[in-house]
Amino acid sequence: MTTVQTVVTAKDTGERLSKVDGIEFKAREGSVAAQVELKPEESYQKMIGFGGAFTEAAAYTLSRLSPEKRAEVIHRYFHPEEGLNYSMGRVHIHSCDFALGNYTYVEDNDTELSTFDISHDHQWVLPLIKDAMAVKGGEFTMLASPWSPPAWMKTNGEMNNGGQLKPEYADVWARYYTKFIEAYSKEGVPIWAVSVQNEPAAVQTWDSCVYSAEEERDFVKNHLGPVMHKEGYGDVNIVIWDHNRDIMVERASAVLSDPEAAKYVWGTGIHWYGGEEFEKVGQVHDLFPDKHLLFTEGCQEGGVRLGEWFTGERYGRNMIGDLNHWTEGYLDWNLVLDETGGPNHVNNLCDAPVIADTTTNEVHYNSSYYYIGHFSKYIAPGAVRIGLKNAAEGVLSTAFRNPDGSLAVVLMNEGEDSREVTLGLGDEVARFELPAHSIITHLITQ
Repeated sequence: MTTVQTVVTAKDTGERLSKVDGIEFKAREGSVAAQVELKPEESYQKMIGFGGAFTEAAAYTLSRLSPEKRAEVIHRYFHPEEGLNYSMGRVHIHSCDFALGNYTYVEDNDTELSTFDISHDHQWVLPLIKDAMAVKGGEFTMLASPWSPPAWMKTNGEMNNGGQLKPEYADVWARYYTKFIEAYSKEGVPIWAVSVQNEPAAVQTWDSCVYSAEEERDFVKNHLGPVMHKEGYGDVNIVIWDHNRDIMVERASAVLSDPEAAKYVWGTGIHWYGGEEFEKVGQVHDLFPDKHLLFTEGCQEGGVRLGEWFTGERYGRNMIGDLNHWTEGYLDWNLVLDETGGPNHVNNLCDAPVIADTTTNEVHYNSSYYYIGHFSKYIAPGAVRIGLKNAAEGVLSTAFRNPDGSLAVVLMNEGEDSREVTLGLGDEVARFELPAHSIITHLITQ
């Protein structure tokens, strides 16, 4: 017997990850196809999980709330049942724009890295990670990304405004990653992967560093890969690109077409700021099917958007688009920001799924928080994407088989009108309504 748990979030209702009466599957009449046909016999990528970034901005903002409110936010993100069931995380290797200022872990010109010290992270970032681990009940699959080498290693002599890594410091910079991995491991926070550079094609007013495709390839091939193996961290994955989809095919191809570089690379990381060209994500998979794809950052730019619905729909649309093109994990940007959309040391203010008002101690859960939950709560780590044929106009959809055998089907309607949808599974079919501006997850057990 097929049973269904249905969860809905809809704009003009109070429904937010709300459990409603499950849909009912009935015997199919004749051979009529449903609008959305599930094909469990088809298997695609296996999911690593979902999560967000433990930035200094997020950790500092939470530290300014009452202990009760801080604990509430951590619970609502990381608890396996009562929260969003986050299992992944991202952390910046020393400062990024969502830090309180530029900082590194070494003294200037210390090429031996003998002064390497992560005590800065003990103030806010590590306590947040450890408290989240306690609520989750275990370790995170953690990605670490650098925004810039220390100023003295760069051609422009500063951490901000782009610049490049000076060639003579390539090995020193590579060892810096291993020092970070070692230091975090000693704190009980194992690093699963590092990306080579956050947004290597962008000169930003904040912490940034530019690599051409060839420079990234050669840094991985001649420095980062060999150094990580030499230092005993060959099991820590390396992610390239860590930037937008628009030129990801060219950038990934330049590195992965070189066998000596590719042997060190786990896969390609992507952001969403350059447009929603999901077919390019699939193209990289088709070109390099033995490599992996990971969404490493996305957020709503331009400050806080309290109560807006389009932000949640942006998350849902992007998640479905990327997941249907072989992406194996999804990392949101800042877990939490304050009432200004910061703090950010160059005023690059953004929105986040959770906004904490540090003046009133209020916590706001945006539509994006609930949209993410339709995936993260019901598509478990280890789930495998299954086949799905969608002929329903205006309906976005994806489907996964969880390790326990249940099927998680996510459907989304960005339209102004509700839609009647039929869902087919084998010799059964179910009919349900997809309200205007809504997202629904059906958890199906047979």
